Amino acid sequence: MAETVAPPLIRLGTSSRIPPGQGFCYVVDKQEIAVFRQRDGRLFAVQNRCPHRQGPLAEGVVGNGQVICPLHSHKFDLKTGAGSEPHECVKAYQVKEVEGEMWLRLEE
Repeated sequence: MAETVAPPLIRLGTSSRIPPGQGFCYVVDKQEIAVFRQRDGRLFAVQNRCPHRQGPLAEGVVGNGQVICPLHSHKFDLKTGAGSEPHECVKAYQVKEVEGEMWLRLEE
């Protein structure tokens, strides 16, 4: 029986870097990943580029579990990555805060 090993956690730095209601783009293994802190303090991470016109999602408006692309107002669910258009979605990642540090898990 094969053993399943979870991908490692990657340290992104201190969570104070992202103010409530804002996003920040990190480059991890050549991938742009937008990390958001909602006003309630919860963290979310998705791919940074909108599939529509490659808009930088880290610069979008975040709230109610969604981010709105700053270029054309396409919406994406921060938990699942599902888009407001049926054929559009972004990859969502696990991110957590431990003792003031943010940790990201890249799925293999």
